[in-house]
Amino acid sequence: MTFGFPVEETKEGAANVIVPRLEAFRRNVWDYTPSRAPVFYNPLTRLSRDIAVVALQAYQRMVKRVLVVSEPLAGCGVRGIRFAKEVQGVRKVHLNDINPEAFNLMKHNVQLNDLKGVVCLANKDANLFLSLHAAPNRRFDYIDLDPSGTPVYYLDSAVRALRDGGFLALTATDLAPLCGVYPKAALRKYGGLPLRTEYCHELAIRLLIGRVVSIAAMHEIGISVLFSHSSSHYIRAYHLATYGAKKADESLRKMGYTLHCFACLHRETAPGILSAFNESCSECGSPLKSAGPLWLGNIAESGFCEQMEKETMSKGFAPRPEAVRTLSLIKAESDAPATYYVLDRLCDKLNVPIPPLTKVMERLRERGFKALGTHFHSRGIRTDAPAKTVTEVVIEAVG
Repeated sequence: MTFGFPVEETKEGAANVIVPRLEAFRRNVWDYTPSRAPVFYNPLTRLSRDIAVVALQAYQRMVKRVLVVSEPLAGCGVRGIRFAKEVQGVRKVHLNDINPEAFNLMKHNVQLNDLKGVVCLANKDANLFLSLHAAPNRRFDYIDLDPSGTPVYYLDSAVRALRDGGFLALTATDLAPLCGVYPKAALRKYGGLPLRTEYCHELAIRLLIGRVVSIAAMHEIGISVLFSHSSSHYIRAYHLATYGAKKADESLRKMGYTLHCFACLHRETAPGILSAFNESCSECGSPLKSAGPLWLGNIAESGFCEQMEKETMSKGFAPRPEAVRTLSLIKAESDAPATYYVLDRLCDKLNVPIPPLTKVMERLRERGFKALGTHFHSRGIRTDAPAKTVTEVVIEAVG
């Protein structure tokens, strides 16, 4: 089959797919070539797809039923084809893309992987596609929204197309608003304000989850978070949806604000969407800045992380070392306190040399506090120690 643009064949996981030959669309060294190609495909987000395959298999083991899954913004179809070929217990995969060229490429890739009858294709607007599956007997077990930019435009349709006990995965690549560069844009899209702090990527995930919680609550659906991660230029979050007004209320009770003092680096949380919180730092008296409303609950569930780790070691799965390493870090920090300190930035503020990360963590533990690494930053430390203690420990570690 011929296409109206340069293509090449690539192998990812168990899938062999035809994708746009991205180098043919490069005009300058700094070009983001996936956005120039007629059909979207980004080889740099393979980690996202590796983890999605493992997460979907862990979910299938958890619910113990055959799954009907969908990808409303499928592009060339590589993610959905991998679901069909690599995840046991998947009965049907529905792939959709409004782009006619993407539809034709998906159709070819489905035939190439001998998945006719397993993968169903549609060429519709994503919201229309999801709305056509909003009836109780047509809903999906799993929906994976992987847009270029924000997923918020599709959240209402996705929530309505998800069955009770369904699994919803989301990607957001609009990190500039979510990390505080454009706070007004974040407020419009996510219903909460971000902050430009060293842990802004964690706040970004919490803002994204918070938006899912608020939209699901309108439909009397509760949300719990099984897994999330920040990698490269995007964030991902995996949500379990449970029907019922009480479940929705329970989710809303985990919303609130993160308060940050830019003078002494103290941070705290204030539960409740309508929370009245301190305007001054309890440590130094400087004004506090707030982020939110956002999700204050855990952003990964340790039991689900364990199941994901088991899947990576099972026969038939061969995720790359980067995925295994990311899973290990997230499992370790799943029950850790919210927010983290980046040692380099802290030392820059204190105007002291950077001590070894392990030395700082050991000294925090000696004082009786938790101290863990984080997948968000290679020099990040999660701890329940107050900012004053962290500062003291860093200065001691330097000496």
